Amino acid sequence: MSRGNDTDVTRRDVVKMAGATGLAGVAGVAGNASAQEHPPIGNYPVQGNPTFGFTVPQSGPYSSEGKDELRAYRLAVEHLNNGGGWVDNWSDLSGNGVLGNQVQTVSGDTATDADTARQTARRMIQRDKAIMLSGGSSSAVAIAIQELCQREKVQYMCCLTHSNDTTGKSCVRYSFREMFNAYMSAQALVPPVTKEYGKNNNFYQLYADYTWGQTVQSSMKKFFEEAGWSQINSVATPLGTKDFSSYLSQVPRDKTDVLFLDHYGLDGANSLSQAVDMGLKEDMKIVVPLYNRPMAQAAGGAIEGVFGTVAWDSQIDNQPSNSFTQAFQQKYQRIPSGPAQLAYAQTLQYAAAAERAGTFYPPEVIKQLENHQYNNIGMGEETMRKCDHQAQRAVPVVKGLPGGEQQQGQYFEIVNLTPRDTLGYACNEGPAAECQLGPYE
Repeated sequence: MSRGNDTDVTRRDVVKMAGATGLAGVAGVAGNASAQEHPPIGNYPVQGNPTFGFTVPQSGPYSSEGKDELRAYRLAVEHLNNGGGWVDNWSDLSGNGVLGNQVQTVSGDTATDADTARQTARRMIQRDKAIMLSGGSSSAVAIAIQELCQREKVQYMCCLTHSNDTTGKSCVRYSFREMFNAYMSAQALVPPVTKEYGKNNNFYQLYADYTWGQTVQSSMKKFFEEAGWSQINSVATPLGTKDFSSYLSQVPRDKTDVLFLDHYGLDGANSLSQAVDMGLKEDMKIVVPLYNRPMAQAAGGAIEGVFGTVAWDSQIDNQPSNSFTQAFQQKYQRIPSGPAQLAYAQTLQYAAAAERAGTFYPPEVIKQLENHQYNNIGMGEETMRKCDHQAQRAVPVVKGLPGGEQQQGQYFEIVNLTPRDTLGYACNEGPAAECQLGPYE
């Protein structure tokens, strides 16, 4: 952090001195002053140490992603309270908690189900008095929780949610999303996929029948048809399907050039593996628009040559990415996934916004995040837009490696880190055109 001269003292210095010398109340006085300045709302003012609530799928088809998210959430809070990882390099954070208070946590299973997730989140808000919630993996879950958080005036930091609707027609003031959406995945996939497979291809889609799969299907159709491809058909499949053979057997092999499998988590690994076992890969190419490290690992050699997008990967070589990978690997003896990076990043983004605001008062924290520009989470320059609370960021396009080349936790190669300036849409276009954020208070 730059200083004009040796006598300048920043707020971060004051918080650090409070923790180092036991000057109880240095940060607490500021918190009390803020509490007097702002009216009660949601779980503000915070009584005692702030509680962060983490809603993750610990069961259901997205449980592998949820377990990695929970590891990252716990690591983020450990770093917020004690230093380490990105906290040591973010000027907004002290390594002595948030606003001078140690962060405590609660976690709960969403079971990859919107109703279960809503009940879990409500319990965290009403019983545990959480000042912030974070979680996801299923977009239906994320949308259900963010709608609850808007009503309860408790902030929600989306983890893994890829539906266009999250920051489109279902957007809310009290929720922010770092993850890109299906619309951006399609934009990023078209150039490398059409370059590899050519133009004027016929494609067929199987998609998960809920908000995420539906918006992936519509986005792929929109952008690949604009590129000259023709969709033969698209067929919905229930979330949690274990046997996709009846759906895969309906794919017309003599007419289909490319098969899109719009499935995620265990569903995605199952549908891809079963498609390969049925020999479809011999007659057509396969695209899985969104996947991740645990999903590719579960698919094994079936992922070979399969294009898709990922939230983030440890192959991205820069200081924030390397720092997070090192800290996570040291803690858990495993390489972190994209969902884990999202969980870690969103926790720290909220904490840093509260520090900048000097209060946990939700409207002020929200305003610190709106139009915030940053380049400290490993994805280059980003902006958290004010109009829809969607991060404008790069999108990694990947291609699966052959089984024999999968080693040391690497299951795919990054073929393109699509720059943010070639993606997205204006605030009056695309999903953002349907966004009405709602009130601050």
